[in-house]
Amino acid sequence: MGALAAIGAGLAVLVGAGAAIGIGLAAGMGAQSIARQPEKEGAITRLTFLGMVLAEACAIYGLLVALMIFSKM
Repeated sequence: MGALAAIGAGLAVLVGAGAAIGIGLAAGMGAQSIARQPEKEGAITRLTFLGMVLAEACAIYGLLVALMIFSKM
C-alpha cells in the first residue's frame, strides 16, 4: 500500500505542472489581447487574473490531495 500511495501522491503533485501551463497561457493570451485592443485593458486584465487564480486554486487542491495521500502512508 505504501508504494502505491507514494505513486498516487507523486501523480497528484503533477497537477502543479498543468496549472503552470494554464497560468502561462492565460498571461500570454492576456498580453496578446491587450496588444490588439488597448482600450479594453481593464476588462482583459481582470479576466486574465481570474483565470490565473482558478488555475492556481487547482494546483493547491492537487498539493492538498498529495499531502493527504502522503500522510496516510
